[in-house]
Amino acid sequence: MGRLSLSLVTAAMIGLATGQTFAADLPRKAPAYVPPAPPPITWTGCYIGANIGGAFNRGDANFAFGEASSSNNSGFAGGGQIGCDYQFAGGWVFGIRNMFDGTSLKRDRTLFDPVTGAAGTLNLKTQWFDTLTGRIGYAVAPAWLIYGQGGVAWANSKADLTFDGVTFGDLSNTRTGWTAGGGVEWMFARGWSAFLEGNYMDFGSNDHSVITPVACPAGCAFTTHAKAVTVLVGVNYRFNWGKAPY
Repeated sequence: MGRLSLSLVTAAMIGLATGQTFAADLPRKAPAYVPPAPPPITWTGCYIGANIGGAFNRGDANFAFGEASSSNNSGFAGGGQIGCDYQFAGGWVFGIRNMFDGTSLKRDRTLFDPVTGAAGTLNLKTQWFDTLTGRIGYAVAPAWLIYGQGGVAWANSKADLTFDGVTFGDLSNTRTGWTAGGGVEWMFARGWSAFLEGNYMDFGSNDHSVITPVACPAGCAFTTHAKAVTVLVGVNYRFNWGKAPY
């Protein structure tokens, strides 16, 4: 019985060692892959983009014999923009942007001097706007930004005047004024956003003087005042921007 017990114990130990060796040779299951968390969405970065929309303006011309108002008119506006933003204190965003838009705004007016009986036409055109603005906004959601903006605006305007049978050509100049507005921007894909915004621009008054041989031998003076509103949609591509929300 002693020899039999010893043999059984020896066989059991050999079987256990063999099982452990076999188990060690079996392939082990790799741990499940956990992808890294995406970087947080941020509005910090510089961008370039394009825009299109409508422009609405009022250009008034005031002569000594009365006012010739262009009244309200509308046209096309389109161009591009470039700027940079910085996100801070959670959802607050501060930025600076330059936007240039060409327009098709124009209006023709008929002039008549009741004293001299001289008549003429005035064609007012706004050829382009250029705005340099600072903006402050808040990300109400990671991919949605609401903002307001304001700054300096420039506009190139032309007043084509024909009076008393004399054509004076283009009385063209670039005006400086101010602008204010706001909008909403949406990050819809990695590096891309779309925006909708409205802006008001006021370019103040500008004095002109022309000389006609009959009606105004000493020179006719008139003042023009231009104001405009733009409603634009656009798209921006932001360099080194945060990830989109998907």
